[in-house]
Amino acid sequence: MSGAKTKAGSGGTAARRTVAYIVLIFLSFLCLVWFYVLFINATRSNGQLKAGFQAYPGAYLVKNLYNLFHGATPVVRGMLNSLVIACCNALLCVYFSTMTAYAIHAYEFKGKRAIFTFILAIMMIPTQVTALGFIQLMGKMHLTNTFIPLILPGIASPITFFYMKQYMASNLPGSLIEAARIDGAGEFKIFNTIVLPLMKPAVAVQAIFAFVASWNNYFTPALILSDKMKKTLPILIAELRNSDWKTFDMGQVYAMIAFAIFPVIIVYLILSRYIVGGVTAGGVKE
Repeated sequence: MSGAKTKAGSGGTAARRTVAYIVLIFLSFLCLVWFYVLFINATRSNGQLKAGFQAYPGAYLVKNLYNLFHGATPVVRGMLNSLVIACCNALLCVYFSTMTAYAIHAYEFKGKRAIFTFILAIMMIPTQVTALGFIQLMGKMHLTNTFIPLILPGIASPITFFYMKQYMASNLPGSLIEAARIDGAGEFKIFNTIVLPLMKPAVAVQAIFAFVASWNNYFTPALILSDKMKKTLPILIAELRNSDWKTFDMGQVYAMIAFAIFPVIIVYLILSRYIVGGVTAGGVKE
């Protein structure tokens, strides 16, 4: 009887695993098929794209890239601008948001709950609501057409702070911090040598999110940047799409979008190993 139950239980587990694999394969297909469509379209000419979609690659990828890099659009400079802004934004966002979460998590002080609630309330304010005041402030500070307004605000990221705070609540015990203090470690040393290494999975996740959000950001850079040589890739892609109908080439647009995706993929591949490693490593519990 027990053997029959064991066999039935193993059969049910195998069936659930099979269903899970089927669902995951289907979801992976839905996520990746659009990348396939993008790269296929990047290999076709403007005339072929107007004729309709075809599932096999074309022969115009090299020509599209040549026209793109030798055209009036400063693609390489736009790539460098986006890289500088996105990398600096991700580093500042992750480091200072983790530091803020550590202060709320590790210290007891008056008004702690009110500060935590206030930071969470800021999450509810859309960027568009504060855009006008932000632009006016940057104009008075003579910071328009510079990268500073696109980098420094990344220091204050309520969403990243909340994620880090929740991660610390389950993976950073107070006893570990107290032990480091007893051993004579200073607060900055504790944060940089103990907290940050323990937070690697969370840091990697939020670094990817912050990088992608800054990389894809069109709204704020379009309001701040006016010099063509300082514009980011999303702005240049929009300008290429809105070019004159006589010079418009959808093949170049697809080639530029495909070119713009590669840095995001590289950043994910670099940081994903920390995420996978942290899943099994977990954290020290109280």
